[in-house]
Amino acid sequence: MSKRFSYLSHLECSVCQQRYDADQLQTISPCCSRPLLARYDLAALAQDVQRDEISTREASMWRYHELLPVREAGHIYSLGEGMTPLLSAPRLAPEGIEAPARVLIKDEGQNPTGSFKARGMAAAVSRATELGAQGLVTPTAGNAGAAMAAYAARANRPSYVTAPQDAPPTCLAQTRLYGAEVELTPGLISDAGQIANNVARQRGWFNVATLREPYRIEGKKTMGLELAEQLDWRLPEAIIYPAGGGTGIVGMWKAFQELRELGWLNDNRLPRLILVQAEGCAPLVQAFHAGKTEAEPWPAQEAHTRAAGLRVPSAIGDRLILQAVRESEGTALSVSDETMLQTARYAARREGMLISFEAAAALAAYHILLRQQYLKPNDEVVVYFTGSGLPDIQSYV
Repeated sequence: MSKRFSYLSHLECSVCQQRYDADQLQTISPCCSRPLLARYDLAALAQDVQRDEISTREASMWRYHELLPVREAGHIYSLGEGMTPLLSAPRLAPEGIEAPARVLIKDEGQNPTGSFKARGMAAAVSRATELGAQGLVTPTAGNAGAAMAAYAARANRPSYVTAPQDAPPTCLAQTRLYGAEVELTPGLISDAGQIANNVARQRGWFNVATLREPYRIEGKKTMGLELAEQLDWRLPEAIIYPAGGGTGIVGMWKAFQELRELGWLNDNRLPRLILVQAEGCAPLVQAFHAGKTEAEPWPAQEAHTRAAGLRVPSAIGDRLILQAVRESEGTALSVSDETMLQTARYAARREGMLISFEAAAALAAYHILLRQQYLKPNDEVVVYFTGSGLPDIQSYV
């Protein structure tokens, strides 16, 4: 049998493992009302593809197409997303650290639409279009809407984005520029999500909200695939990641498990995953430290942070996120807005990196964990800068 472009096998309920058809448009599982996960024929892939082939391919996330859901190359709608740099940045450690810090930065702000959201939307929009979606809908806190609108334009599909009224104006302007219809609503992203559901039903369009369809996570998992390749097919001691909806953490943990099953890792040790949220909206952190498997929604009237991507009071993937952090023997912590602001300025002055509030939360967590001696300077730690600071720049100066 000839090699397949994608080794996608089926979809699986993340709770009860019930199987579903991967070649129909699917949302959450009918059985448990929880996210569906894409599963691949890893045994066949391991036989058909040599790991070293990957390095000869194009420098985008689609170099891993066998582990992505799009069946045919002609159905990929790409803007060159992925293969973001992994940068050594020892001066981003706190001042006063005596030993040189082994901190690496995965700079997702260099994606086409300025954040890691480009990865998820490239996969979701491409696959939805391949399966016949006539239009696309999403709620957003800012960056996801801009990314969806860009890839919908690339795929020649109409798009609709709903967002809280106080979503970052630069993100909303970008979304409109790509041609999306934008509706603002009072409240939080959860309120925007209800509107998106209604619009998708009314128009017969497909809703690509976080973890309410199975393929944004597949695009996000390429952050983990790339990291392994950039480290010569090994993984660091720890990864620090800012989580609102948490798709990135779920996706990377999935990537590491797939790589281990394929036998592509030189060392089967997996990293500790460190989840970071804002003090003003930290349902996952609260649940982690309470030993819970699910997170109680953060009270809407109390959810506040300048990091728009972290103002998510309820994550549908809470079980998967908490499970990944615990399985990795990681931890979770929250950071104040003032600390994020000071840390963003620190990153700009120390290493010339202009980062979002969300990325600043991850770097601030690194500082906190060094001071607490949870991490040591000689631990190899990768901090994910999930977005550019350009949309926030007026807040920094």
